[in-house]
Amino acid sequence: MAEQKQFQAESERLLDLMVNSIYTHKEIFLRELISNASDALDKYHLYALEHQIAPSDLAITIEPDLDKRTLTIRDNGIGMSEQELEENLGTIAKSGSLAFKEQLKKQKEDNKDQENQNEVDIIGQFGVGFYSAFMVAKEVTVLTRRVDEEQAYQWHSDGKAGYTIEPTDYEGHGTTIILTLKDDDENEKYSEYLNTWQIQDLIKKYSDYIRYPIQMEVERQQPIEQVGEQKDEPVQYETIKELKTLNSMVPLWKRPKSEITQEEFDQYYQSHFNDFTKPLSTIFFNVEGNVSFNALLYIPSKRPENFYSRYYKPGLQLFSRSVMIENNCESLLPDYLRFVKGLVDSQDLSLNISREMLQHDHQLKLIRSRIEKKVLAELKSMKEKDPESYAKFWNAFGLDLKFEVYNSYGASKDKLQDLLMFHYSESDDLISLKDFVALLPEDRKEIFYASGNDETDISKLPIVTKLKSKNIPVLLLTDEIDEFVLRTIDQYDEHHFVNAAQGDLNLDSEEEKQLLKEQNDENKDLLEFMKESLPQVSEVRLSSRLVDDPVMLVAGEEGMSFEMEKLFNRMAQQDNQEQPIPGMQAKRILEINPNAKVWAVLRTNFTSDKDKVKAISQVLYDQACLIAGFNLEDPIGFSRRVADLLG
Repeated sequence: MAEQKQFQAESERLLDLMVNSIYTHKEIFLRELISNASDALDKYHLYALEHQIAPSDLAITIEPDLDKRTLTIRDNGIGMSEQELEENLGTIAKSGSLAFKEQLKKQKEDNKDQENQNEVDIIGQFGVGFYSAFMVAKEVTVLTRRVDEEQAYQWHSDGKAGYTIEPTDYEGHGTTIILTLKDDDENEKYSEYLNTWQIQDLIKKYSDYIRYPIQMEVERQQPIEQVGEQKDEPVQYETIKELKTLNSMVPLWKRPKSEITQEEFDQYYQSHFNDFTKPLSTIFFNVEGNVSFNALLYIPSKRPENFYSRYYKPGLQLFSRSVMIENNCESLLPDYLRFVKGLVDSQDLSLNISREMLQHDHQLKLIRSRIEKKVLAELKSMKEKDPESYAKFWNAFGLDLKFEVYNSYGASKDKLQDLLMFHYSESDDLISLKDFVALLPEDRKEIFYASGNDETDISKLPIVTKLKSKNIPVLLLTDEIDEFVLRTIDQYDEHHFVNAAQGDLNLDSEEEKQLLKEQNDENKDLLEFMKESLPQVSEVRLSSRLVDDPVMLVAGEEGMSFEMEKLFNRMAQQDNQEQPIPGMQAKRILEINPNAKVWAVLRTNFTSDKDKVKAISQVLYDQACLIAGFNLEDPIGFSRRVADLLG
């Protein structure tokens, strides 16, 4: 009987810690063992080149056996000697792959003047991937023979009481790992790892782009050929077994861009990111430098249904040497670009011991920065060259860009403001700030905007009518965040943003201003009486801001706008506050059109029927509230006053 040996890195407790604490998901074990097999094949490939051997039929084979509850992973790679078994499997966290990489690096430095050196992409670095097998196996047996040795060896362990190494027979070179799976219990169904469909799914998920074929014998149904009188009978089937390659091997993003069609890009997106529609744009690039990586990114053409819910998982797929490390790596994208789909593959990532996370955050920051610049450049190009596609993008994801401008306190405005789009008064189309400024009269330094829920309704507002009569275009803000965004940007191309429903707009000539002042002075007593009749307002005045409408509400020059007040009121309601938040109300000014018929009625009745003037004032205020988008405090009283005045 072979001598029982203890693990050198110290104990059963350490192995138990590694098995149960390092890895997030038990299914990772298959990825780790396949990656190790791939490393062994890489080493053999280099050995064959150095010894002028033609390597052929290099592959990884998987054999599930449901009856014996064993899962076998076999490779015809470099194999291991007895000493290597002792060092690599008897010493926890001792990596033969890491030593191999260091040796290659030293050889490369010693021969840096030589060209056409053989590059080998070794995955394993920490020497713990093999031990992930004990997450699902109660016993592990390793059969191996090194390519340049005659003797083969068997390594065996239950992961607790040490291990044994003894000579054995082995045909050819390479390594076979046999996992005897744990018994199923209430918490874990270990037998699922013997299901051929489950194995295929895991390989597609984690190891689809291992460069060597991963093969497994699978069953399929085949119709039995019928002859003679049997032809009219129902088709009979037989079960046959065939060796199937489970992985794609060559990643799409590893191929030259010139050899990939847009159809292939689209098919990859639709099949891997569960979208029936084609993407709006494909971004495919590679970077060489401090951190080298390939990136394949997509801008979707529509917003996912759960995009603004907690169920949506943003982030890119992260690969290292074509092995998937993380399915949704959020650190690769700034939050406002979370709509981007795709993947990043880098051989320079400093992975932690489980290969599930990165050790050095600065690497991710470098990749993230390059991706952000690339995506923004693509959006800028789309906006300039394909406005129709950009409009689709904006309708789906524009809100995220606007929120970033506001949420970053303006830090992102320089890189995003030219991508922002708004409705405006001159067309049903969207417009950028750059194009909007080009529409302004040369002497106009203000960018006027009006807010509401719908661009059609906003375009009917009294102040928009006034500005249009002066041939001044107006931005129509339809999203709650729009005004916050413009206030954050403050100005664009030396043009300040001005709320058209707030303060003095300075639209009139000196003569018009003088006439309006005289009208206000002449009717001072009437205006003061109306103000006393309306405790909700701070001032009642005649205005040149109105063209066809008799009345409107204007916010005070300083402080909060009406749209901000509405937003804060909604927030208070969501927090179950019955009263508005103190200090979160805009100053209300009632402006009257001196050319409106109702103003003549007010003047006529002021000396003879002040009660009627008061009633008309209250009706006009309620009308102004409705125009401004506020709910009436007393809708029944409003209806009765209107009925009384009509009678």
